[in-house]
Amino acid sequence: MSYVEDMGPGTGALPPRAFFRSDAPSLPLDGTWQFRLDNGDWGPITVPGHWQLQGHGSPAYTNVVYPFPVEPPFVPSENPTGDYRLEFDLPAHWPDEPAALRFEGIDSCGRVWLNDVELGVTRGSRLPTEFEVGHLLRASGNVLAVRVHQWSSGSYLEDQDMWWLSGIFRSVTLLSRPRGGVADYQLHASYDHVSGLGTLSVDGGMITVPELDVHDLLPGKSVSVPVEPWSAESPRLYDGVVHTAVENVPVRIGFRTVAIEDGVLTVNGAPIVFRGVNRHEHHPRSGRAVPPEVALADVLLMKRHNVNAVRTSHYPPDPRFLSLCDEYGLWVIDECDLETHGFEKLGWEGNPSDDQRWADAYLDRMRRMVERDKNHPSIVLWSLGNESHTGRNLAAMAEWTRDRDPSRPVHYEGDFDCEYVDVHSRMYASHEEVDSIGREHRHGKPFVLCEFAHAMGNGPGGMLEYRELFERYRHVQGGFIWEWIDHGLEKDGQFLYGGDFGEPLHDGNFVIDGLVFPDRTPSPGLVEFAKVFEPVRISGSGSAIQVANMYDHVSLEHLRFEWVYEVDGVEVASGGLEVPPVAAGQVAEVARPELPAAPGEGWLTVRASLASPTSWADAGHVLGWGQIPVTGPAPVTPISAVELVGIGDALWLGPGEFDPATGLLTRFGEYQVTGPRLDLWRAPTDNDRGSDHPDERAWREAGLHRLQHRVAEVDAEENTLVVRTRVAPPAKGFGMLADYTWTADGDRLRLRLDVTPDGEWPCTLPRLGLRLALPGELDAVEWFGLGPGEAYADSRQAARVGRFESTVDAMQTPYVFPQENGNRADARWVRIGAIEIRGEPVFDFTVRRWTSEDLDAARHTADLEAREHVYLNLDLAQHGLGTASCGPGVLPQYRLHAQKASFSLTFQHLDSV
Repeated sequence: MSYVEDMGPGTGALPPRAFFRSDAPSLPLDGTWQFRLDNGDWGPITVPGHWQLQGHGSPAYTNVVYPFPVEPPFVPSENPTGDYRLEFDLPAHWPDEPAALRFEGIDSCGRVWLNDVELGVTRGSRLPTEFEVGHLLRASGNVLAVRVHQWSSGSYLEDQDMWWLSGIFRSVTLLSRPRGGVADYQLHASYDHVSGLGTLSVDGGMITVPELDVHDLLPGKSVSVPVEPWSAESPRLYDGVVHTAVENVPVRIGFRTVAIEDGVLTVNGAPIVFRGVNRHEHHPRSGRAVPPEVALADVLLMKRHNVNAVRTSHYPPDPRFLSLCDEYGLWVIDECDLETHGFEKLGWEGNPSDDQRWADAYLDRMRRMVERDKNHPSIVLWSLGNESHTGRNLAAMAEWTRDRDPSRPVHYEGDFDCEYVDVHSRMYASHEEVDSIGREHRHGKPFVLCEFAHAMGNGPGGMLEYRELFERYRHVQGGFIWEWIDHGLEKDGQFLYGGDFGEPLHDGNFVIDGLVFPDRTPSPGLVEFAKVFEPVRISGSGSAIQVANMYDHVSLEHLRFEWVYEVDGVEVASGGLEVPPVAAGQVAEVARPELPAAPGEGWLTVRASLASPTSWADAGHVLGWGQIPVTGPAPVTPISAVELVGIGDALWLGPGEFDPATGLLTRFGEYQVTGPRLDLWRAPTDNDRGSDHPDERAWREAGLHRLQHRVAEVDAEENTLVVRTRVAPPAKGFGMLADYTWTADGDRLRLRLDVTPDGEWPCTLPRLGLRLALPGELDAVEWFGLGPGEAYADSRQAARVGRFESTVDAMQTPYVFPQENGNRADARWVRIGAIEIRGEPVFDFTVRRWTSEDLDAARHTADLEAREHVYLNLDLAQHGLGTASCGPGVLPQYRLHAQKASFSLTFQHLDSV
């Protein structure tokens, strides 16, 4: 077993080369293999796949810590080991030529035999390995055997915040490699933005590009011709063939030049801004064995939500994903299969990054990635890996990469002093720190946030303020949200996370941190991202509309502009808007259309959409929009306070019946209700629970989750009901004085809530508002305000003013780990059943079939069971979201503090409208 713990890169492999398909024969070996775990019984297993997701053992999730003793390079003797076996025949007419057996990915260490002859050992789980097998092949009855170990020395280099999953999880292929064929090739396709010429050359064969009238260009020779450049915004590819006398390799060529000029990263002469995401490979049923159609779905979703870049965290993806990025247009940071994060817990003692014994393994991993992926125009940066501290092995990787491929800069966040990288990179830097870096231009290099705005649960908040910093400083060139997808694993109809498989060491739901849910449903966070980072920005002032082109390279010629004018949420006029072809980075001003006069609150909404279909979206797909206020809301009709308070077994005021002891509303019209009363609690979000000083901890220590209400006075005056209360947590000396003043006018019932902090409050508030229990049969919800989706103080750019309809159930956001969700902001009014509630002027609301306490107690969505009531929160404000699950907390302007406030609402029964 010594090979399992050997620190070298593996044995027996052919030199790494580019991934490609050609007209030489090949035989896919994916499908059903025979498998046994730890000398158990043989049975079928699917390749690609992980054995833990096919009934053999269990997944385990850790973020940082190794799930085995840290004693490099040694691993536990109890090392789950899977034996794979496949019998195959060669196709008819298979040539008597050299052949390569190619494994795209084996986690974590594989030993390979063909026809009883050992080929070698693989390490580097997410990197390809090829073995020469032509001399071993026979026409029929070939037997391929692979022994895979879950743990190996390589596991110390693969601690990448993900599920520990094992097996042959990427494709296996037998490739004929004809003598005199294309052993390997490298395209060189640069672009001169001044002359408009692309310069093409190739190593490894001749190249022909018919569209460019290039034929049989010899290796090492170059040609310069007019071309359309490749960019993420206009991914122009030219089809060509790299060929020899005996083999033809189809290639797709993108002409582009990456450079760093005056501390700014440019492509084709223009600075770029990464509006990106980090992408682990994940599927809720097959783990990192992601089907091709799902990888395509990822790319299409990204493009449709204005994502323009991907960091392949924290390993090279399936190579077919990079081809999709070439075709559809995404900037890529290609990251090496390297992370040693678990050593951080040990003060980095024993970390392989500065240990010469690991030097070959480090360099081998970089070499295999660069050689495999060198021909993709979408890749603009090479990344050495992630969270592996620093050391001579990383420096050697950077030096080798820069020498091998000088056409792309080198990235690695862990080189804090920028000693051996070309890009200054940070993760989870606060807005304040990013602003400081922007002002000082530290290290004189382009600055990129390789991770920011942790998309865990409800959030992230604060994306808008990051965007403003990206636009303020030329060398602050965007970043990558952590991360693309929640890594929930599906079982029995629900999504599971760390600890749900009985693993003794785990990091819980920290793996549920994506912009899309495990089934790839966009979360509100992705919708917010699309709005914050929209490529066209529309605003207005007076009689003019401003249209700003936020693209880096292309004009707005491919867009059409349309407007709609709504009054009180109802459309009254619409039309097209003529906008000139605004160049990248420029702003145009156009006249506002003539709008009809109509009483009420008027909003002009202008949308920019695709004029023609693209490969990733249909014509009409909206890429950006803006709303311009035209007329303000009508003043609220005041309550005249003419209805008299009736006193008996109950208190009556207008349409409301009250409990004379508590002052609570118990009936409104025909509805039995309970409340409303002051509510300061919300089910903590992942961001509330995060950081070194989490808001949730402060809130719980203050007892805000168990407030008690004391009625000081129920004062029934002639036409006013005043209920004075004190709301406070047990065992504490501070609280909140809450006075409810009720008046009525016909069938309208008005409440003014006045709150005053009593004593020294030690913390912020989760929310400030009212909670009301309504009959459970109520379901339809209509409102005029921000929508259609949820919105919070620091995550509300995607919400627009309008009139919306939904149901109680549809207004819940099913975060895998239940938490505060579904808030609708700035409602002018909301209608539930026959109850209408109007603000003075606006309020936030949530409506659900369970309480905040139910949400707080739940650990999975299946834990939430409908109660007999519908619970309606009517809020003056909520605390912001922030991104403290892994990053900065809520910005000061979005923190909710205990302070004196007033809040008024009018309740009306719709039968009287």
